[in-house]
Amino acid sequence: MGEQRMLKFVKVARDMPVKRGADERRTDFGEIYREFAAEKAAEQASRCSQCGVPYCQTHCPLHNNIPDWLKLTAEGRVREAYELAQATNTFPEICGRICPQDRLCEGNCVIEQAGHGTVTIGAVEKYITDTAWDEGWVPAIRPLAERAESVGIIGAGPGGLAAADRLRRQGVQVTVYDRYDRAGGLMTYGIPSFKLEKDVVMRRNGQLADGGVSFVLDCNVGADIGFEEIRARHDAVLIATGVYKSRDLGGPGAGLGGIVRAIDYLTASNRKGFGDAVPDFDSGELDAAGKRVVVIGGGDTAMDCVRTAVRQGAAKVTCLYRRDRANMPGSQREVANAEEEGVEFAWLTAPRAFVGERTVSGVRVARMRLGAPDVTGRQTPEEIPDADYIEPAELVVKALGFEPEDLPRLWGVEGLEVTRWGTVKADFLSKRTSLEGVYAAGDIVRGASLVVWAIRDGREAADSIMAWLDGRAAVAAE
Repeated sequence: MGEQRMLKFVKVARDMPVKRGADERRTDFGEIYREFAAEKAAEQASRCSQCGVPYCQTHCPLHNNIPDWLKLTAEGRVREAYELAQATNTFPEICGRICPQDRLCEGNCVIEQAGHGTVTIGAVEKYITDTAWDEGWVPAIRPLAERAESVGIIGAGPGGLAAADRLRRQGVQVTVYDRYDRAGGLMTYGIPSFKLEKDVVMRRNGQLADGGVSFVLDCNVGADIGFEEIRARHDAVLIATGVYKSRDLGGPGAGLGGIVRAIDYLTASNRKGFGDAVPDFDSGELDAAGKRVVVIGGGDTAMDCVRTAVRQGAAKVTCLYRRDRANMPGSQREVANAEEEGVEFAWLTAPRAFVGERTVSGVRVARMRLGAPDVTGRQTPEEIPDADYIEPAELVVKALGFEPEDLPRLWGVEGLEVTRWGTVKADFLSKRTSLEGVYAAGDIVRGASLVVWAIRDGREAADSIMAWLDGRAAVAAE
């Protein structure tokens, strides 16, 4: 018998790719994890227990066939592993970098539950896809036959691009409309380069463009082009705008200078990484250099902001979060990375007011305690009386999450139904909206969520659109 390839978790310890030291990575925006070598990737993949009910797969929104591509990697069959990974995932190299694996696949790994330490699924996924690009195994998009039908996609984020990829491979003519000057949505302008280097996203954008997807950029629907005009141009339309309206925070002093939205702060930083002219950054307004920075929020966007401020040379970075560490919604891995890089976390705190003359000089902070559980089962934060203090700050970043924009009003469209939360109402399975031939997918339907969920929604929407187009074609042929 040959050597046992799998189930090595009993004698091989969990090992992540080498993480660059905190002092080094604080000084640049490069990704913090180094690459797995082929031997290390195979070794770590071999720890998979190949269990009969793979919880890693069931807890992945895309239901990626993780055990099988881990086995192929352990056997050195990396090209086959890549082909299996991309069969269910349009952008595996992106998910390998930014998915919160600790909450999804790795967090539900059977050997993790057994105390052996999870298989490093995300790092292996990144390794096999990066290897595929390096080796030229990623084929160009070349449909077997062209179709006359066209689909307009509003939004070039992960949901829209996943749908564009799937539709174009089946010969449909695809046009993607986006408000920004580069495609990618939050993958391009929201997520910092230390988590997702931008050439990774631009490479996929290039593949789509080379494959025949048309991009209409710097295009605001409702201003530069009407929604009904897009409907008239195409056989079907997919709304995949994401959610970009920032949740706001009022209170005394909320209008002071130096209090900014997370999306503006992160976009400015990413634009500087591209070498763009960014007046609000160059003026110092969106640059943390030399400043005491306070970030309000506890999600992954807040973690992106605190870690960006460190790299910009902030004098001090503090994160205010109203619950404790155990109740934080962001990735624990990101919290640990931020702490290593020098970020201070003020748990159980909330801003009461902002102090300063014209620009902010500090935040009046209330200390909190966790009271009775709310309807979700989470303990509700409540203020501790007379325990306020002032946290000095020259820059305050509000990272309180995102809400949907009022699309029917912005676009002047009648009949597009929305929920009471403002998200577009679409059928759970088919992604159909209340308008004939109009579909919706991603955060604009489910609310602010993960890139991996947007990819799944975009793929499912593309399949529904194809079925609808095929049905119309069949009727026309009769």
